[in-house]
Amino acid sequence: MKQTDMQFPEGFLWGGAIAANQVEGAYQENGKGLSIADILANGIFNPPYEHPGKKNPYHEAIDFYHRYEEDIALFAEMGFKALRTSIAWTRIFPNGDEETPNEAGLQFYDQLFDCMRKYNIEPVVTLSHYEMPLGLVKDYGGWRNRKLIEFFERYAIAVFKRYKDKVKYWIAFNEINVLLHIPFVGGGTVIEEGENKKQIIYQMAHYQHVASALAAKACHEIIPGSQMGCMIAAGPYYPHTCHPDDILTAMEMDRQVFFFTDVMARGYYPTYVKRWFKEYDVELDLTAEDEQLLKQHTVDYISFSYYKSRCASADPSGLEMVSGNLAMGVKNPYLKASEWGWQIDPTGLRFTLNQLYDRYQKPLFIVENGFGAVDTVEEDQSIHDDYRISYLRDHMIEAGKAIEDGVELLGFLSWGPIDIVSASTGEMKKRYGYIYVDKDNEGNGTLRRIKKKSFDWYKEVIASNGQSL
Repeated sequence: MKQTDMQFPEGFLWGGAIAANQVEGAYQENGKGLSIADILANGIFNPPYEHPGKKNPYHEAIDFYHRYEEDIALFAEMGFKALRTSIAWTRIFPNGDEETPNEAGLQFYDQLFDCMRKYNIEPVVTLSHYEMPLGLVKDYGGWRNRKLIEFFERYAIAVFKRYKDKVKYWIAFNEINVLLHIPFVGGGTVIEEGENKKQIIYQMAHYQHVASALAAKACHEIIPGSQMGCMIAAGPYYPHTCHPDDILTAMEMDRQVFFFTDVMARGYYPTYVKRWFKEYDVELDLTAEDEQLLKQHTVDYISFSYYKSRCASADPSGLEMVSGNLAMGVKNPYLKASEWGWQIDPTGLRFTLNQLYDRYQKPLFIVENGFGAVDTVEEDQSIHDDYRISYLRDHMIEAGKAIEDGVELLGFLSWGPIDIVSASTGEMKKRYGYIYVDKDNEGNGTLRRIKKKSFDWYKEVIASNGQSL
């Protein structure tokens, strides 16, 4: 297929994606409570406490809370059709278990969504993105406690009612499969030595599945025509060799991710998990009412982040391993890597889109894809990020090919359209944006916004609906 033959559908949602905790700052303003992000000093893979003397980068972030009008105007200048962001749960319910929402928090998102609407930018809103209330961790043990379903439903209903005329697209949990790798960030739970880790993780996942179903139910009832999605960190596992054991291992690794979408998109637990639960000695607190909720309130679309693919081997001993976006995998000798070791695989995005669409026949939505790199500001204040343009162009082309394959794709929201605090490393040095933010890892800088070369490039992509690719 010629690249010029690609046709992105009319109304395709080009745009970007950010998260409240990584951009807003103002971590204690206007009644906001502490979240789990507020006590992480060096990214999500570090212990759940703040290191003495270490400044938490989330506390100020890029000060989007006070500068959102400037930033939304820049997104509008690029022509954004949609912007994914999240609501900080702790701005609405500071401890998480209050009966009444915090009005000042609700007002902030009223203003934010009104600003987006002024520029005809469609909000795509995540309810929980790595920043659940710390109070729910300390008082209830996080998502290992069934009580959190009630608190999450109360929160969801409060924001659905408030923003029913402003937000159509919703996502319950960001990268829900993160529970498998960093349960504190994904579920607010610290697993103690001697506990059955699998039991706790899959119980948390079940409670989040039920909460997602209840959110879908409320969303559809409160907001006519609304769309509730789920979200996973995606990326296929390729067999390291054509040995049947490697192929079976790759299938099993893929299923660890598909488990979540199988439940939320199909409405029931797949049969293969029965074997897992037997092997892991897992007994779920799963009621008949839970099963009915899951069956009756499935998601409308499946959204996902995509950064890289991985390889799987039945015997990885002696093989080089690489990391990136939550999970380890065997190094793929055919792929190059970023400065942070993330292997670059645009073709894997097309494969993932086809894989998910074949499995579910539901609309898909790329809500994160981007390239983290060190950017250099030249003397004339220009920033030549051709490496970012190359990465995004290649992935967008593959998304276009997937559409030609027959995949129903709602949009492409690139991660971090403005430089933000990196979730994985808690630093500013790892930049994703089309817009540079003058701030360094130590928190120094003016917070000035500077357009990179990729800014005008993406502006042309959107204006041409992908034809300029």
